[in-house]
Amino acid sequence: MLPETHLVLHRIRAAELHARAAAHRRASAAVRPRALRARLGWTLVEIGLRLATTGPQPASAA
Repeated sequence: MLPETHLVLHRIRAAELHARAAAHRRASAAVRPRALRARLGWTLVEIGLRLATTGPQPASAA
């Protein structure tokens, strides 16, 4: 495939993906983004607390 053809196809695909991303952002803006953000934040806090409270595991002498 010629490099120019490849670049044209890449630009077309990139433009399509940008348009889909913009449409998704507009559609998801109407949905409660704070609820998702809060749920994700608390999940990360819970994972962090689990990592912080688990002590070093003793090596088993097997």
